[in-house]
Amino acid sequence: MSSAASPFSKLGPNEERWRLHIDGVRAGQSDALARLYDETSSLLFGLAVRILTDPADAEEIVVDVYQQVWRTAQGFDPSRGTVLGWLTMLTRSRAIDRLRSAGARRSRETPFDPTIDFPSAAPAPESQSIFAQERRLIRQAMETMPAEQREAIELAFFRGLTHVEVAEALGEPLGTIKTRIRMGMRKLREAFEPVSADKGDN
Repeated sequence: MSSAASPFSKLGPNEERWRLHIDGVRAGQSDALARLYDETSSLLFGLAVRILTDPADAEEIVVDVYQQVWRTAQGFDPSRGTVLGWLTMLTRSRAIDRLRSAGARRSRETPFDPTIDFPSAAPAPESQSIFAQERRLIRQAMETMPAEQREAIELAFFRGLTHVEVAEALGEPLGTIKTRIRMGMRKLREAFEPVSADKGDN
């Protein structure tokens, strides 16, 4: 009997599950995106904080990354790498773009890392405008949420807590927390759908 394992068997349970989540996102399932960020957002937040040294900036980067995942999940090619590798690349790229746009002030506050491979081109002005519009729409959507829903979203999406950790922090049943987060994510998705539509018209 051959001992050779198939490529898929080498992925591990996390990667297999995350690829299923990506398939769900491609199908427009917001709960698949919720599960993906629940399991990976803390890793991306940690990476963004290490690059930016600013939790507030890191939170915005994580928001941007999952917005991009929702819009462009079809761009993930499993033959070229893992889901976590793709998410890490998106996070690192956006964080480095943020460092570059911060200019001289940021370079004085943060030691320069010569190992960082900066992208060859800065984001186009129209892209920066779209990102700013998306963040503004999301903030507005957050303000319209019920307090308990907004609190759950902030802990999970912005602080990188898992659903279980959010439930423990708020003293609520896990099912209740999942429902609040999913409802909140639907509102966030609706907030940036107009921006996505505008992109499609261009």
